[in-house]
Amino acid sequence: MPGTDKTVLITGARAPVALHLARLLDGAGRRVILADTPARPIAAASKACARYHRLPPPRFEPQAYAEMVETLVRAEGVDLVIPTCEEVFYLALAWRGRRMPAPLLAPDIDLLAEVHNKHSFVRLAERLGLPVPETTLLNSRDDLEAVRRRSRDLVFKPVWSRFASQVLLRPTPDFLDAIVPSPAMPWVAQRFIDGEEISAYAVAREGRLKGLALYRSLYRAGKGAGIFFERVEDQAARELVERIVAGTAWTGQISFDLMREADGRVLPLECNPRAVSGLHFFRDPVRFADAVLEDGPEVAPDVVAAQTVRLAMWIYGLPAALRSGGLAHFRTAMREGQELLDWPGDPAPVKAQWTTLAEIARVAWLQRISLQAASTRDIEWNGPADCR
Repeated sequence: MPGTDKTVLITGARAPVALHLARLLDGAGRRVILADTPARPIAAASKACARYHRLPPPRFEPQAYAEMVETLVRAEGVDLVIPTCEEVFYLALAWRGRRMPAPLLAPDIDLLAEVHNKHSFVRLAERLGLPVPETTLLNSRDDLEAVRRRSRDLVFKPVWSRFASQVLLRPTPDFLDAIVPSPAMPWVAQRFIDGEEISAYAVAREGRLKGLALYRSLYRAGKGAGIFFERVEDQAARELVERIVAGTAWTGQISFDLMREADGRVLPLECNPRAVSGLHFFRDPVRFADAVLEDGPEVAPDVVAAQTVRLAMWIYGLPAALRSGGLAHFRTAMREGQELLDWPGDPAPVKAQWTTLAEIARVAWLQRISLQAASTRDIEWNGPADCR
């Protein structure tokens, strides 16, 4: 209940958003416990972390994960659990299957799955009266053949995916031969929308918006996660988020990929029921905690400067700038962007990112996968098949 959340457990400690959330809540006088699978995640190095607990990988050991989380919550006297990454699905399953002594700041697994599914989310938005892009579910080769001739007007992506992984943007028909959709691994074909991308981060309680940041990513790690982003204001985007939050009675963090068309209409593309980089635009601990934990008035973003992770910019942004001939723009971004890991009196996480990167790189090397895939391999949730 609001006002009783004195000890908070934040999961997904590998993520910069988990670090940021820990700093906000610690700054508001909460005792912050962090937990995740890696040995030395970035947030564990922060002064905001009262204690770090290492957990089994939920994707591969869901039962052991649930049992250890329950033990941790009881042992630490946790009053509230806040997920930040895709471990939210495994936590929701744990909360459904056992009597946990603290609430989870997230909806139940059915609603989480509905919005995470790239087809059912669009259908949900449509039922709420929102304009949506044409989106077709592909469960078979026959479904794929039905849209093949229109492939240059469509975007193809797996129903369960993240970081724009495997996305085919307006491919030629022959590129579709690589797709093998099935009921177990469905895809969607979505109308390509020419416009301005908007990302939204929101946190809500029982359908009431408690905080919202809208932003756009100027640099990305490959095709996916933003690594340099700036705030935007858009009333139509705000109204869209409010409609979805209210229509689902949402409690917890939720994020959206939106597209603003030339006429100002904003369409929802997909939803991530977790924290994203828009959280970094909030830096007032007391106002944020009052809104989210104490049921105070909605908190507005208080950061104006563009936010970035400079290490990620060197790894991903510089090669992209060299390929595109945008080196001057890259230099300007590096000069004007604010390092989102910086925090007064808490310098250790900036250095800790090297240790974190080394651990991720080791997983990538052992599994022969990309750094981005390695960063979430053990917490990914890919639909009902993972409800075991």
